[in-house]
Amino acid sequence: MRGMDYRWIEALDAVVNYRSFEKAAQILCISQSAVSQRIKQLEKWSSQPVLVREQPPRATLVGQKLLGLYRRVSLLEQDLLPELTSRNDLPIDVSIATNADSLATWVLPSLAPLLVESKLALNFVVDDESRTLEKLRTGEVVGAICIEDTSIPGCTADYLGVSEYICVASPDFCQRYFPNGVTREALLEAPAVVFNQYDHMHEQFIKKHFSLSISNVVKHTVRSSEAFVSLTSLGVAYSLIPKLQICQELEQGCLINIVPEHSISNELYWHHWQLESGVLKQLSNAIIQYAKETLPQQK
Repeated sequence: MRGMDYRWIEALDAVVNYRSFEKAAQILCISQSAVSQRIKQLEKWSSQPVLVREQPPRATLVGQKLLGLYRRVSLLEQDLLPELTSRNDLPIDVSIATNADSLATWVLPSLAPLLVESKLALNFVVDDESRTLEKLRTGEVVGAICIEDTSIPGCTADYLGVSEYICVASPDFCQRYFPNGVTREALLEAPAVVFNQYDHMHEQFIKKHFSLSISNVVKHTVRSSEAFVSLTSLGVAYSLIPKLQICQELEQGCLINIVPEHSISNELYWHHWQLESGVLKQLSNAIIQYAKETLPQQK
């Protein structure tokens, strides 16, 4: 990176994060023209645009790669600083990408001991498990939990285990919609729950086992794993929920596995940098170890 000034990327990072040149200037304590000049210098150095100047501004593909580099360097600097100085009171900002179901079940317990012992400021970027890897690719996060088993350059993918989803409903819901069992005709009338527009799990399930299209059924969109459980327990809908998340509800009979012969299993992987040290290595070890002790290992 000879000849490149990290203050140029710092300006780009501020504009993208705060969505305007004005706010970026306030954060960096410089003028708007200085912010603009730094980004122009970065574009001159890279010989191509790094910022799409629209509202809000967004990084180009090259800009995303530069931001990924900048954020990695910044994080490594935070991790190393206490060893080089007498200051050990500065928190280390760490962003990781995860799907909502993992966050609602096993991720927080896996990191709790580390959070108690270390000065970490975690930022969870929540997205579908098929999309979280892109957050690592662009440098937005330092690690990602996803279903992709192939790592990206400079990173490694560690197998975590299997997340099994079962189709459940409350006893009252079953009496209303499935008195004669779960059939194609009954599912045409029964309301379901999906997470968001990227959640294709329910669609795949009813298509594979009941030859139904998601467009033919009534569905609620609820962007919360906890709300999935609440809505289903309240008898409003049936849904696919991680078995790990509803062990108590199943044991108490609040929820019933309505299609016990069928389930969906997703293999999960932890994608992270190959060269980790300090608290980042501790974070990866904590996630991997806890997942392997908690999730079924069916690979």
